[in-house]
Amino acid sequence: MKINQIIIAIILCIVSQSYGQETFSSTLLDAKTEQPIPFATIQFNSKTGVISNDNGEFNITIKRAIRATDSLMISCLGYEEKRISLFNFNNSPIYLESKSVDLSEVLVTNKNYTIDEVLDKIKEGLTVNYDFSYNKRKLFYRTSYYTEMDKYDVSLEKSTIPEFNQQFIDSLLHIMPKNNSNHTEILGEVYGEIEPKASQKMEILKACRLYDKSKDINLDNYEKRFNDIFKKYVKRDSYFKIKSGWFSVKEEMDSSLFGDTNKKNEAATDALLAEQKKRDSIRKIGFLHWRKMMIHNFENNNFIDEDNDLNFIHKSRRYEFEIADYAYINDMFVYVIPFKPKRSEDFSGTMYVNTEDFAVVRVDYKNVKPLSKFSLLGISMKKYLKEGTIIFQKNDNDKYTLKYRDESLGERVGIKRPFKIVEKNKNVKGRRKQNELKGDIHFIVRNIEKTELVVFETDAISESDFKNFKEKSLVTPTQLNQYDPEFWKGYNIIEPNKALKEFKAIDME
Repeated sequence: MKINQIIIAIILCIVSQSYGQETFSSTLLDAKTEQPIPFATIQFNSKTGVISNDNGEFNITIKRAIRATDSLMISCLGYEEKRISLFNFNNSPIYLESKSVDLSEVLVTNKNYTIDEVLDKIKEGLTVNYDFSYNKRKLFYRTSYYTEMDKYDVSLEKSTIPEFNQQFIDSLLHIMPKNNSNHTEILGEVYGEIEPKASQKMEILKACRLYDKSKDINLDNYEKRFNDIFKKYVKRDSYFKIKSGWFSVKEEMDSSLFGDTNKKNEAATDALLAEQKKRDSIRKIGFLHWRKMMIHNFENNNFIDEDNDLNFIHKSRRYEFEIADYAYINDMFVYVIPFKPKRSEDFSGTMYVNTEDFAVVRVDYKNVKPLSKFSLLGISMKKYLKEGTIIFQKNDNDKYTLKYRDESLGERVGIKRPFKIVEKNKNVKGRRKQNELKGDIHFIVRNIEKTELVVFETDAISESDFKNFKEKSLVTPTQLNQYDPEFWKGYNIIEPNKALKEFKAIDME
């Protein structure tokens, strides 16, 4: 060995021993179009891998010293696999080349099945291709809720309370939050059979929640301003008649508004303290069980189950299918099969089916019409969006388990009605009617729920392993006022999207 080779070897040894772990970040782009490549698999070994987000970004942490021979294997539908050395990794964008399919290879390795024959084999394989046995899944789960107020009009026609005028209403609408979001992220391990109705156990390793408390503070401010006005004008023992359209409701006035302020504050404080103790005692248990249920439902809510609205396989006669192309996914040769509804079904999309065992290894889907609509007496609701991606991979048992799932649900709620609020008091001489507010309201609120789940490891366990595992409620989410990249440093997660990275609560101090 030459002297310079010895020196290089010594340097590499020193470097590898100096660092216990390292994180690598980059963006995957199409070599021709330079567009982001979402949902690509970035694998270090069989136990360490991540998925690129919808912007093509990924972040992977290697929890041992990096060696000169270490590399990442990057694979994605329709692209050539690419190996990237970690020793010279510089976080610059990674470009993937499109992969063409040799049709002569198709004819040699595959029988020329018709689409109906392929669908029959897909259905036959639903019970044997996928793993429903006891497993431990190490996973990362993120759920985000976005609220946008598209319309917020209140037109005041009549008011006998001077402070309740159109200018006051407009000022409240002006400062009212028009959008809001919150995000919950969980890293954990789930134990149990991978079936919809099977019981599960879970250990949460780490969790956080991004939430803007200032939006709640604003609502408290609105309530205080209303109460101050009511104290000034509303008489003791009053009650209200609230009418909107055909319906009216009698609402008694809270007499505590007129009581001793100090006593009321003391009682409120005692009640809050008692409630806080109660919440603290059940918070960890509630967080674990609620999120465990949501995660298990999400990983099972797919086309395999017959009782699911993603019914394009079980009710294939209601859809149109075609074998449009062939492609490679993680060394699997797949049929590319687009589908769309014939008549009244809800979804269109594309299935990717392994040509060897006819397992559906990926589905991209989106609704083609509202999933439900409701409108009555000025109240409307429309579920207008359901779209997502489901990706499966083979495990050590040569069966398929969930690798990644992404889904967005959208709902639009509206109210457009007249309203009338009348104060009445039976203890006042003369007319019972004291004050009146009258006008029209028109609000439209749009809600979007986005959920992401990536399963890093799926290991087979026995039934006795499951029964012997003791579930502990030890973790509650850390409350964050803004996105903090340091919180998940050293952990492999789904790289957050732009909205989450830019999340920052309003500083009320």
